[in-house]
Amino acid sequence: MPDAVTSSLRPLDWAVLGLYLIILTISGIAFSRREQKDTADYFLGGRRMPVFAVALSIIASSLSVATFIGVPQIAYTGDLTYLLTNLGGLLSIGIVAAFFIPAFYRANVTSIYELLGQRLGEGAKTAASATFMIGRVFASGARIYIAAIPLSLLLFGDHGEAQPEWHLIVSCIALVVISVSYTLAGGIASVIWTEVVQTIVLLLAVGAAIWLLLYRIPLSVPQIVETLQTAGEGGASKLALVNTGSSIALPYTLWTSIFAFTLMGLASYGTDHDLAQRMLTCKNAIKGGQSAVLAIVMGIPIVAMFMVIGLLLFVYYRMPTVMGAAAPAYTPTDSRRVFLTFILREMPPGLSGLMLAGLLSVGISSLNSALNAMGATAIKDFYTRWSPNRPPHHYVTAGRWAVVMWGAVLAAFSCLCIFWQRSSNQNLIDFALAVMTFAYAGLLAVFLTALFTKRGNAVSAIAAILTGFVVITLLQPAIWKHWTPHFGLAGVELAWPWHLVIGTVLSLLVCVVGRRPEKTVD
Repeated sequence: MPDAVTSSLRPLDWAVLGLYLIILTISGIAFSRREQKDTADYFLGGRRMPVFAVALSIIASSLSVATFIGVPQIAYTGDLTYLLTNLGGLLSIGIVAAFFIPAFYRANVTSIYELLGQRLGEGAKTAASATFMIGRVFASGARIYIAAIPLSLLLFGDHGEAQPEWHLIVSCIALVVISVSYTLAGGIASVIWTEVVQTIVLLLAVGAAIWLLLYRIPLSVPQIVETLQTAGEGGASKLALVNTGSSIALPYTLWTSIFAFTLMGLASYGTDHDLAQRMLTCKNAIKGGQSAVLAIVMGIPIVAMFMVIGLLLFVYYRMPTVMGAAAPAYTPTDSRRVFLTFILREMPPGLSGLMLAGLLSVGISSLNSALNAMGATAIKDFYTRWSPNRPPHHYVTAGRWAVVMWGAVLAAFSCLCIFWQRSSNQNLIDFALAVMTFAYAGLLAVFLTALFTKRGNAVSAIAAILTGFVVITLLQPAIWKHWTPHFGLAGVELAWPWHLVIGTVLSLLVCVVGRRPEKTVD
């Protein structure tokens, strides 16, 4: 029987969803009443946010719906090797806390790209800011599309494997409208405190899902573990955590975790203003670093919980001999929607509503943070230079208009992602992560040059950023297959994490060619 999914929420589910939206509305109104005298209040929360709130906000922003749907999909179709990517996160966050965040605080910046202006010249700041905004359109647009998948199921009750494109388009636009409204209410402080609520809802939802699956599966936890040890393809273990294979076609190995995902962590937390902005809302650099480390440490078990859900869903749907009389009468055919199918068809009244509230919470929170960060960058790095010496409240108003503008851009790009992902044949988490590498390769190279060398200038920074975009484009599978045969690489597959390694190394070589301007702030 196909995995027909209907919008079969019961009254109690709608009540839970309604209560969640009411809580968000109240929090938005509460923070909108706080006086925001200038852009420091609006974009940095007056640097008075507590460490725990910033850490939870970072978690909410970094997880996204791609994690909610995509990580269970990976465990459902594969094993636990994706979890090892957190090794790169741990390695990178120490570097970010020790070098990146203190440098931002010493430079007293609102936008982290102001640091590049001080060290490499205004051209570097402008290029990096523009790159961030383009990259954030790519990354957040992909996340909006993924969040639109469950929202479309909820709104339209789509059946079968393929959701109509116009259903997804309407859902993308709806998510953007909701997020823009909340972002406009109270700036970064409102975003952070709203994300605290959303993270708590998310944890409750994930814990409830694990409990229900364990209740439905007629095995004890030790028996489930024993079953999964030989349940993979060809009798392989679905509990495998470390893949030491040397194949460059595999995205999640020990080597990609050490090299590629360390660079990914440096780029995400050190060069992407979406996440870095949160750390700048703390009182000082030490607390900002603490918030980042705490977010990484807390985030690992959360990702593990999503992977546990994927494994339990595999037992529930793919092992009828184990389930016996408790086996469901259908098997999901689309792995992207396996968790959604379970939520909408198997969960009792109220719990489905809680799960969808948790799902929407991460979708809205990641978009809220992106909108605020893009607005901050547009105002501090562009508008204040075009229109200087205006009163502080003028720039706050301009920041709100920037949020609206970027909301419209994100809505358009998320609709494009509907067709991009379907043609790429990537799973959702790979698609969401891979699109981030376009901007990250060049940005990371420029920041590494500015922080750890005495080289680089505006011209070499711009060249490095362009190099990153070009290299990542050439490494895309659809383009790779056309030029690699000329170099004896016909049939060779290159996993997307290596794109970032190659792009960053080549961009760094380009960036360090430039000579550092004499008048810079170090």
